[in-house]
Amino acid sequence: KKFGKKYTAVEGVNEHEVDIKELAKKLKSRFACGGTAKAGVIELQGDHTKDMRKELIKQGFSPDSIE
Repeated sequence: KKFGKKYTAVEGVNEHEVDIKELAKKLKSRFACGGTAKAGVIELQGDHTKDMRKELIKQGFSPDSIE
């Protein structure tokens, strides 16, 4: 993104089943970072790819649906 900083994007979440803004709020709190939720995509500042899968499973997402 801007100035070469890294960010983590979470996309493909069904907006009819999950409140994107609420999920973004929980993820920002968990990873202690800033971020936004817009157009069905959650963007978090920083590289959180290592722990993102574990956190999404904790939030109730199926492990098979996470890439």
